[in-house]
Amino acid sequence: MGRPATKPARLKDGFYIEVKNQGSGGVLIRRDTKEQMLMAAEDYSRMKTVNVLGEMKSDKWVDKIKKKKSK
Repeated sequence: MGRPATKPARLKDGFYIEVKNQGSGGVLIRRDTKEQMLMAAEDYSRMKTVNVLGEMKSDKWVDKIKKKKSK
């Protein structure tokens, strides 16, 4: 066993979606272009819950899409 990491993990530049099964944690999936990200989101949405996160550039969200809460 080693020592735990002290720095948080950095995400690569690209477009991200979060894919999860109902009742479990999610997995982040990165694509290079927005079109590829949207196609992947459409494919995964058939069987899993998909949340489009947006574009990450230099460790900052460029166009983070805010999820609307439904009442």
